[in-house]
Amino acid sequence: MSNFLTASIGRKFIMSISGLFLLMFICVHLGINLLLLFDDSGELFNLGAHFMATNPLIKIMEPVLGLGFVVHIIWSFLISFQNYKARPVGYDKSNAAYSSTWASRNMLVLGGLVLVFLVMHIIQFFIPVKTGGLESVNIDGVEMHNTYLLVSELFKSSVLFSVLYMIGGALLGFHLAHGFWSAFQTIGMSNKNWLKRLQCIGKIYAIVVAVGFAIIPLYFLIKF
Repeated sequence: MSNFLTASIGRKFIMSISGLFLLMFICVHLGINLLLLFDDSGELFNLGAHFMATNPLIKIMEPVLGLGFVVHIIWSFLISFQNYKARPVGYDKSNAAYSSTWASRNMLVLGGLVLVFLVMHIIQFFIPVKTGGLESVNIDGVEMHNTYLLVSELFKSSVLFSVLYMIGGALLGFHLAHGFWSAFQTIGMSNKNWLKRLQCIGKIYAIVVAVGFAIIPLYFLIKF
């Protein structure tokens, strides 16, 4: 097992599996966040956030997906450092644009910027929700955090934060454009027909994620 993890295929496999956890985490998270756009009273989003915070299955899966996210980030930096040590003198990049996409050549940079976006998100939203102190709201007889108020007020009160959030969503989309099909390729779905399909699906998924995250702060800036 240790030889597998240190071998190139083993490192790529860990990156792929943890990347799939990242894809699932983002998909679920974005789905809940988009509820912000469909009900200005905040009830729909508060119900979704309350479900995510109290459902036993979600409470089990959340740390698992989060752990996969952390492993993916740490492992990417370890692999990049190992690759740098193995070939400290860079290759000729004159023809790089013809052999690979910009996103694939800059995955570490994009990953680092996405990490900044993630940290910003955790500080502004995740920690306040988990530590309490939010206003409560009663919906259908159930007392719950008014998470909608936290999110909406932050976007409405800070243009800078909203713009940074939109940029973060775009960077995440660029990162996923390559990471989506690359993860499936590494676990064996690499024949010519499947690769083209996965690249197409990956681009669609990346666009949906980028637009989905970016449209939320834009909605509050324009509407309110």
